[in-house]
Amino acid sequence: MLGAGHAPPYLDAPILFFDSGLGGLTVLAATRALLPNAPFVYAADYAGLPYGRKSDEELAARVPALLGRLVERFQPRLAVIACNTASTIALSHVRAALDLPIVGTVPAIKPAAALTHSGVIGVLGTEATVRQPYVDDLSARFAAGKTVLRHGSPELVTAAEARLRGETVDPAVVARAIAGLTDQPGGDAMDVIVLACTHFPLLLDELQTAAGPGVQLIDGAAGIARRVAQLTAGQDWPITASPGLAAFTRSDAIPPPPLAALRPYGIGRTETI
Repeated sequence: MLGAGHAPPYLDAPILFFDSGLGGLTVLAATRALLPNAPFVYAADYAGLPYGRKSDEELAARVPALLGRLVERFQPRLAVIACNTASTIALSHVRAALDLPIVGTVPAIKPAAALTHSGVIGVLGTEATVRQPYVDDLSARFAAGKTVLRHGSPELVTAAEARLRGETVDPAVVARAIAGLTDQPGGDAMDVIVLACTHFPLLLDELQTAAGPGVQLIDGAAGIARRVAQLTAGQDWPITASPGLAAFTRSDAIPPPPLAALRPYGIGRTETI
């Protein structure tokens, strides 16, 4: 077993946020709103991006191994897998391998089922996430009697990464993603879309425009942040906040984003691992 064990964490022990890329920044932002002084490390597996096109077997091996290295290096008090794809495939493997609290990210189907008036919900994620039996289970448990449409859009992940690098997003990419749901039988009645990839809220305005005013978009970032706050309740934090670190696995194809794009999330330095 790896990790910090169950002893009280030391004051500067960070929260580790992990994602394939920059989508987990949406979860980081929600968590910092609740725990503004919490030290953190944000880790992005650029060498493995995009996760949505990898096999389940590959991710079930890759994610626990990489998180094990990160936990040994940064000794966090808690780790957040801020990635729906990694969570739906590898969460149980990670929890078996690491001896510290692990918070996963799952599609917000339960709150979507409570919000819908038409009974038709869309789940927009990566190809890997939307095919998972986990989504079947969530739909059966929390959206019984509802129609749950799914669409996987790897293009949106690429577009979200580009947006944070300051590049322009092609509206056609966003339109195709929404059409992947609305063009399905019953799609014209859909009134809630679950953003089942942490990258997608980075494109919230574009997605809302494409979906129209009658469709509500929801994601799980606030719920994840509340869970982190619950699990760390009563723990000690520094008196003042310090800039966080963003660590990127090395990729020849994708350079780390400029630091200016990360500073709004409280990140003050980057490194390649």
